[in-house]
Amino acid sequence: MITKSSKWLAVGVLALSVGASTACNNDLTLAPQSQVTSGNIFSDPASYQAFLAKIYSGLATTGQQGPAGNPDISGIDEGFSQYVRGYWQLQELPTDEAIIGWGDAGLPELNTQTWSASNPFTTAMYARIFYQVALANEFLRQTTDAQLAQRNTPSAVATQVAGYRAEARFLRALSYYHAVDLFGNVPIVDENFDLKQLPVQSTRADVFAWVESELKAVRPSLPATSTGAYYARASQAAVDMTLAHMYINAKTWTGTDRSADALTSAAAAIAAGQSLDSNFPRIFDADNNTSPELMFSVPFDGLRTQTYGGTTYLVHAAVGDNMDPAAAGIDGGWYGLRLRPEAVDRFGTGDTRANMIATSGRTKDIANIGSSNNGYGFLKYKNVKSTGGQGSNATFPDTDWPVYRLADAYLLYAEANLRGGGGSRATALGYVNALRNRASAGAISDAQLTLNFILDERGRELLWEGFRRQDLVRYGLFSSAGVWTWKGGTQAGQVTTAIHDLYPIPSNELSANPTLKQNPGY
Repeated sequence: MITKSSKWLAVGVLALSVGASTACNNDLTLAPQSQVTSGNIFSDPASYQAFLAKIYSGLATTGQQGPAGNPDISGIDEGFSQYVRGYWQLQELPTDEAIIGWGDAGLPELNTQTWSASNPFTTAMYARIFYQVALANEFLRQTTDAQLAQRNTPSAVATQVAGYRAEARFLRALSYYHAVDLFGNVPIVDENFDLKQLPVQSTRADVFAWVESELKAVRPSLPATSTGAYYARASQAAVDMTLAHMYINAKTWTGTDRSADALTSAAAAIAAGQSLDSNFPRIFDADNNTSPELMFSVPFDGLRTQTYGGTTYLVHAAVGDNMDPAAAGIDGGWYGLRLRPEAVDRFGTGDTRANMIATSGRTKDIANIGSSNNGYGFLKYKNVKSTGGQGSNATFPDTDWPVYRLADAYLLYAEANLRGGGGSRATALGYVNALRNRASAGAISDAQLTLNFILDERGRELLWEGFRRQDLVRYGLFSSAGVWTWKGGTQAGQVTTAIHDLYPIPSNELSANPTLKQNPGY
């Protein structure tokens, strides 16, 4: 079972040979590397647990060794290919929340919403998503009742494996949720897909429906919460949060309003039993596994899951200039990430969430993206324990990535209520004010509870947590409306075109699979 100390079921997970379910064989390639085969690996019943561990670890690690050197995906810097880092950049850098000063090919275009179909970061994210899908599919192929019977698997092990299958299906659905959000029309490839065939593209609505059906199917087989012995593992609460996010975006993604379903799923997640953490910074510290607020996380461990992505990136890249690396629990800053001024301006006087903003020696305005002192710093993620001690490694933080937490569920409930999804307006107001009171930001009145207020409150409460692009797209403010610093390539900002609401299907995918069609405008 997963705990903070043991991470994904077994540290030093097996690298297994799997068939990639999508063609990524030009600039970026999926490259699982192992001599292990299905003919010998499952002679040890513990191999099922190790295989599941590999799927979980694919959200954090980048290859067969850490922190780099034997990657899952080649053709790009290994740290750049890490799941959390890639996902965070696509959700945050093109928005009014974050900007990065590095000039690596493809990054400046994310800052300004000027990317093309060959952007290496969108391509790497697409590859990473389908690498995860490939792992899950192979696990499901190898764990059917027929396969288990053929191997004379003990009944106790077979019972455990049934639970593992539900977890693998959740992890596959989670990656498909990311795919339908970021890329829209993608192939549905499950364990029954013939690997000799080219994947056929499905509509966004069809992918949405399939992911929804998968999540509903596995929910009864999962534990109620991702806590205790099941920390960071799939749970009913994690399913409910994924569904809530899908449903709140359903009108944008499929044309059908599902606000009522979003409220129901958010309420179910809230009922799972997490509580708001009275120590807000702890949610992002090196011992955040002890926070009562986390609903599902990607665990990181400075000794056992070393990577240049994940929270290693989020902690180091945010530190520079007058910021003290020791205060972040690390051995040096990378001088990269800063806040855009619009994110700073959302905070009111007294809001303690703004205490994470670093202003010394910096300008709030960003005249030069490449100057690391242009833009305030933001020390949200730290490799320091809430009790004051440093993480286990000054280079690779112990800080887990909070995928879902209770505050997000509160805000989803409130938004769904305001969008006509039912529930109680008084409850929605109470949830919002619980967050504001924790932050000493001041309670709001019923009249102030509006959709625009919820968007701004998500920008304060969930700043740099990987939601902003999705939120702005849902509100119609990401591309052809909404202006912020350096959007569209000018300091004053300008609107872009609606094609940017989706990322392009990578050019190398189109070359490898002629059945795929590019998203409009690319």
